[in-house]
This record gives sequence, structure tokens and C-alpha cells, in this order.
Amino acid sequence: MKNEFPGGVWPVMLTPFKEDGKVDYPALDALVEWYIGHGVKGLFAVCQSGEMFFLTLKERIAVAKRIVKKVRGRIPVIASGHISDSFADQVAELNAMSETGVDAVILITNRLAAEGEKDSVWTENCRRLLKEINPDIPLGLYECPYPYKRVLTPDMLYDCAKSGRFYFLKDTCCDISLIRRKLKAIRGTELKLYNANTSTLLASLRSGATGYSGVMANFQPDLYAFLCEHSSEKSREIRELADFLTISSFIERQCYPVNAKYFLQHSQGLPVTTFTRSRNRRELIPVFRTEVDMLDELTETCREKYLKGGRG
Repeated sequence: MKNEFPGGVWPVMLTPFKEDGKVDYPALDALVEWYIGHGVKGLFAVCQSGEMFFLTLKERIAVAKRIVKKVRGRIPVIASGHISDSFADQVAELNAMSETGVDAVILITNRLAAEGEKDSVWTENCRRLLKEINPDIPLGLYECPYPYKRVLTPDMLYDCAKSGRFYFLKDTCCDISLIRRKLKAIRGTELKLYNANTSTLLASLRSGATGYSGVMANFQPDLYAFLCEHSSEKSREIRELADFLTISSFIERQCYPVNAKYFLQHSQGLPVTTFTRSRNRRELIPVFRTEVDMLDELTETCREKYLKGGRG
């Protein structure tokens, strides 16, 4: 099977909710169009940013189906959503997701072994799981930080890559040295690395990473798209853009994903409430909202320079 996922930006999609806490599907449609309109190359649905641990299986499947239907093949859609501890339940979740029409199903790396278990246990469980998942669906890997982060070693990645079934890695190690070793391990295979960390993004792109798949694509997807497209340029301007995006990404530490929903509603005019199931939106205190507004102003200035003909 040949699957070429494009390089560039793959947002970790939010899940909009109504004020009563139900999934807001019309708002989800609007969000899909916003991403596409800002130059993303693919969508990563039903992930931690999408609050997968707070969605029922029925909701996870419905969200993935809705996104696939809205996209209509314009860009690829991938999804994860296996949140259970039990092996049998994970098999059921993954096979159900494979039937939604997504272009790949993404395995959460911390689901395949307990926090204290050795990497050999993880590898054995992964091989066992591959025998149970629909063989016709491409797979990927996501080093999800919750409930703990299982960062894959280069050897573990190579073992996955040589199976011929993996095409996408959302890397969250935040370590450029390790990223380069991972890239060396998967060189020449179908498995591609998408970095979630802004601080190491430019260096990783220049070392062979395929793109960006992180939180800040919910704020600045078009600027990340520009950086990915021009990463090979050794100019001062590209270095300055990478530095700006890195400092901007500190907003992740504030009150995410409430702050991202506030940004989309307040600055972008999307019909998205600030309701989340994963945290209390009251945590987005006035000073945090002011910081998001300031980020938006600075981002617009940066867009004027890089995206609207002001470069140079």
C-alpha cells in the first residue's frame, strides 16, 4: 500500500461544544473550513486537543465521520481515539475508527504499555495489536503526553517502520538530538515525522522532518505553513519567524484548549464557544484573555510581513 501524506501543517483539531456540553457539529464544520483556509495540509482529529479522553466512543466516531464528510477529500484526515486500558477495547476502538473514512488511524503510544513497563513490552504489544487492526488502513503514532508520555526510541520506530504499515509520527520529544536519531532510523521508509514542538521545529525540518503537528496550529496555522514551506532558506527573516513562533508558543502553557477556543471565537469570528470538558473555562482569567488578544495583534503584524507581500 502506498500512502504519501503531504508535508506542512497538520493541526491537532479542537472539538467544539455547545453551551450545554454537547458536540457542536455546525461549529466543527466551520472550524474545518478555517483550517483549510489557512493553508493546512492535513487534519489530525480526535486527539488530545480534541479532548478524546472526554468523548464517548460514539462521539469520537461521529466527530471523525463528520470531518471526513466536510473535507470531501480536499486534504487527508487522520484520527486516533483509542483511550481504553484494555487490549480488547482498544482493538474495538481502532477498528471502529478505521471504518469512518479517515486516511489513517493513529496509535497512542502510551496505550501500548504501562508507564513502568519496558520498551520490549511496548514493541510486543504493538506487534500483537497490528494483527488485530484492519490491515487495509494506514497507521500512525502519537506520543501523547497524557496520562503519561511514552517517547519512542529510534529502534522502536524502526521496528514500526519496517512493518510497512506506519506513515505518520506526531513527535513530542522536544529534543533535537533525539529527533535527528529518529529521522535517521526511519530514513527511506514510508514513516514520516511531524514535529509538535516549535522550539525545535526549524532545525528538525532542516534535518528531514516532514512537517508540524502541534497546538499552535490552532492559533497560527498559516505562519507555520509558511515556515514549513521556506524552512530550507537560510535567511535572517526565516530565523526571526521561527523565533517569534517559539515565543508565541508559550501561550500553550496558559489555559489550553480554552484559550484556543477563545481566540477562534473572539479574534477569528468562528461560532465556537469556550466550553471544554477537559478543564474549567473560568481558568481563562481576564489577564489571560488579554495575552491572547496581544498575541493576535502581533500575529497579524507578522502576517503582514510574511504573507501579504511585506517581506524584504
